[in-house]
Amino acid sequence: MSPSSPTASHRARRGEPLRPGATVGVLGGGQLGRMMAIEARRMGYRIVVLDPDARCPTGQFADEVVIGALTDVDAALELAGQVDVVTLDTEHVPADVLDRIDEVVPVRPRGAIFRTIQDRQSQKQFLDRLGLPQTPWAPVDDAAGPASALAAVGLPAILKVRTAGYDGKGQVRIEHADAAAAAWERVGHRPSVVERVVPFVREVSVILARGVGGDVAIYPLAENVHRHHILHTTRAPAPMPEARRAHAETIARTIAEALDHVGVMAVELFELPDGQLLVNEIAPRTHNSGHYTLGACATSQFEQHVRAVCGLPLGDPRALTGAVMLNLIGDLWRDGPPRWDPVLAHPEARLHLYGKLAPAPGRKMGHVVLLDDDTDRALRHAEAMLAALTPA
Repeated sequence: MSPSSPTASHRARRGEPLRPGATVGVLGGGQLGRMMAIEARRMGYRIVVLDPDARCPTGQFADEVVIGALTDVDAALELAGQVDVVTLDTEHVPADVLDRIDEVVPVRPRGAIFRTIQDRQSQKQFLDRLGLPQTPWAPVDDAAGPASALAAVGLPAILKVRTAGYDGKGQVRIEHADAAAAAWERVGHRPSVVERVVPFVREVSVILARGVGGDVAIYPLAENVHRHHILHTTRAPAPMPEARRAHAETIARTIAEALDHVGVMAVELFELPDGQLLVNEIAPRTHNSGHYTLGACATSQFEQHVRAVCGLPLGDPRALTGAVMLNLIGDLWRDGPPRWDPVLAHPEARLHLYGKLAPAPGRKMGHVVLLDDDTDRALRHAEAMLAALTPA
């Protein structure tokens, strides 16, 4: 195995570009890393991934796999010694581990960003400091916390653990004040926040990339629909008045610049009936709602992320066509692998499977992108495909 080039990593730390032939390290071997690796290898980069499983989705396209947990500092440093820059496919790598890696090789995005984002309370305090709109919230640190937080925030509300929750995990909806204690029990007495449930019309997300020099590229706004707390479909571009769309982009740009982010970032927003936009969550990485860019945009979010972390000029984010993305969840594998004829029969449909070896209910196994300027039609086709794929 060829070691990382000290000269290349030093140049990268000075902001100079890492050109094709350099090696990118990826922490986490999931589907986001897989699609990033495919784009990076197409461009001529080498990939080394850290994951507990050598057969992980990213590992199937990597040049090398370092076996280890994302909390394993020694394994992370082993990866750092083989690459020129490090990035992530998940925000669940401890910030302290990222700080240790950064002593050896540049980490993009940097550890300080994850220290802010990984903790819901820290993230909300950060947004408050920026003066950006979000759902009313309050911290919960002990058994007395839920009741006092509900009194401040109002009902209905959601109790969310501060760290590690995603896709609805670690969250409990509270409809009545007398349910506060039971909700605290259900999250295991873990430090949490309470958020007021707002009557939003829909969720939209801004996918953007920010380069080493501060340049920003913003993709067409995405409209998201969730089922059982998991993203179901994304439509892009999301129909929205121009002034409101520009406001959404300004919010996302403000966040990326305040964090000094490098790479792709997603900012999820709630749209209220009066048109107000509230920040829901920040994901400092490539994002499920940006999968439509694979085929629909001049530069996919995954190539864009590689460009950003390697210090290259950002690619063109413009849409070449409208698109709808449909997530494929493990429930479709209940009776074995689905027959893909209902997808493959559509010439505008692009099937992406993640190479996961163990399907499970609620697990993201792949997605379909339907390329169509008529996104209402594409949504109908997506639902028909899903119905045809779903076991009887």
